[in-house]
Amino acid sequence: MDIPGLKLEKPIIFFDLETTGLNIKNDRIVEISAAKIMPDGSMEIKTRRINPERPIPAESTAIHGIKDSDVANEPKFKSISSSLLLFFENCDLSGYNIQNFDLPVLAEEFRRSGLIFSIEGRKIVDVQTIFHKREPRNLGAAYKFFCGKDLVNAHSAEADVLATIEIFEGEFKKYQDLPKTIDGLHEFCNNRKPEWIDNSGKFKWQGDTVVVGFGKNEGIPLKEITVNNPDFLRWMINAAFPSDATDIAKKALTGKFPEKTLK
Repeated sequence: MDIPGLKLEKPIIFFDLETTGLNIKNDRIVEISAAKIMPDGSMEIKTRRINPERPIPAESTAIHGIKDSDVANEPKFKSISSSLLLFFENCDLSGYNIQNFDLPVLAEEFRRSGLIFSIEGRKIVDVQTIFHKREPRNLGAAYKFFCGKDLVNAHSAEADVLATIEIFEGEFKKYQDLPKTIDGLHEFCNNRKPEWIDNSGKFKWQGDTVVVGFGKNEGIPLKEITVNNPDFLRWMINAAFPSDATDIAKKALTGKFPEKTLK
């Protein structure tokens, strides 16, 4: 990666997933590609197809081209989880739309394998966020806009992750006022609101009170929900919500609620 002015204080991994579907909690990874870029600019790429232990729907195969027969003899995620976690250790993270999809899906896969994949202490640079704040389009259009080329083999994980790196380089050249550090880019890409308790804002602070942050129950205190509408929390636990949100719902049903920390 050659971006004049960008300073890396530690390695950063650009990664992309191909999956059985779009359900963050229940769908599985069928291919992962991760490109680790070191502060000296050198890059190591790991690409691996994975047996998702379930049929790949035809509509998903139509997008990424991966069939059941392509992954039948590939390893299950659990068998590579420890080495993959080690590869990601002490690295900042980047990719295209990773905050909304790839990060929570990867965290769920690690959780099912009995491992914790934490973003605590990591800087997150979402290339899509930079692009959408400046030129709202999709990955193929971003590649055409910044790189002047058509994206070949779109929805191949490695092709997508390498294209994302090129787009990131193009963004840096075009938008010279972008922050020149990963810390600064992390802040630029951070869409999380300060009142959110979980990473997607399903629960948030309203003063010192925990309230529901979405849907018809938005604004209702969590303690009130546990008394008057506990089925809502049970529905959340069984639906396709990220683990940090469902953990809050589970604990609330046992009488445990988030506590606001003083800053």
